[in-house]
Amino acid sequence: MPNALQEFRDYRAKMNERLLGADNLVIKRLFNLDTNTYAEGALSSRTKEMLGLVASMVLRCDDCIKYHLEKCFEQKVSTPEMLEIFSVANIVGGTIVIPHTRRAIEYWDLLQAGGEQAG
Repeated sequence: MPNALQEFRDYRAKMNERLLGADNLVIKRLFNLDTNTYAEGALSSRTKEMLGLVASMVLRCDDCIKYHLEKCFEQKVSTPEMLEIFSVANIVGGTIVIPHTRRAIEYWDLLQAGGEQAG
């Protein structure tokens, strides 16, 4: 697996453990709300992850973009679907989103090359 994928996954896991280990009720509730938001419901979790990716791109949060790219990869989103997701994000967010799209396609390519699901 390419190193950039593992580095992101390891750092995210380490820092999430640190945050949740602080035993702050508000942070724990926020994490729980986030988890439950992406659960199956009237919308599939797959659709919700795609929506989360568009929102993350428009908000220009590279860590969030990587997270949702991983989740979309797990949900078997295809590359043609991903390019349409990028298109929506760029139309909504404007040209300022283009640098984030470049990094997103680079990370998507790493996921495709690694062929492994996040653990």
